[in-house]
Amino acid sequence: NINEYNEQRKDIDKQMTEEANQIVARIDSQNHHSSIVLYDENWKKGVIGIVASRLTELYFRPTVVMTRDGDMATGSARSVQGFDIYSAIKSCRDLLANFGGHTYAAGLTMKWSHLPEFRRRFQQYVDENIRPEQTEAILDIDAEIYFKDITRRLHSDLKRFAPFGPANTKPLFVTKGVYDFGTSKVVGRHQEHIKLELVDSNSNNVMNGIAFGQSESVRYIKSKRAFGIAYTIEDNVFKKGDVQLQIEDIKPEEKVEN
Repeated sequence: NINEYNEQRKDIDKQMTEEANQIVARIDSQNHHSSIVLYDENWKKGVIGIVASRLTELYFRPTVVMTRDGDMATGSARSVQGFDIYSAIKSCRDLLANFGGHTYAAGLTMKWSHLPEFRRRFQQYVDENIRPEQTEAILDIDAEIYFKDITRRLHSDLKRFAPFGPANTKPLFVTKGVYDFGTSKVVGRHQEHIKLELVDSNSNNVMNGIAFGQSESVRYIKSKRAFGIAYTIEDNVFKKGDVQLQIEDIKPEEKVEN
């Protein structure tokens, strides 16, 4: 029953994220803002925080996602590095029934009828207070390593730094001179992700990885040319005891120096 519930929640999460992406694309075609405020009365309350996090990671903008609960709107907010989303929400407190949180995440409720004015004022606050570099995709790399360095002991040691969050992010590594092992492929309902099997130029270790929403890189990957990857090290849920790389970025390397 738990597994069935989790699978249903994943489907709802993915559907809501896809719907939200379509709305963002439509809004951006009309007028670009430094933040995102979306609401839909049919969205599920239990996953709006997850959707807000995904949109923040995808668009690098402070994001608020709301749904309806009777006459009230309830929602979750997520921020980007260095921007205080709690203060942005607090600036609209006369419109809110309740709110709470911290710099990078918050929850809020208000009358459904207040949503348009909240969106206008929240977006105005963000436009006036966010710095341009805070809406850019910047990866803070912790170390450059080779695949031979990725051992079970390293993974076990990294887990000791948990729990991870905005003030304690997962260690992010980079490996250069990486090649497709020959079996990488696009996956997903809309062929939007890449399931990777990779080798680097310093060992024979084959590493499994997943790159969410980066299918545009697959043509270069399959060209047998070298590239660099930035990633976190995760448990492989399909192979107990093994690890999987969650690829955050893929950068082509026309020429690799050893």
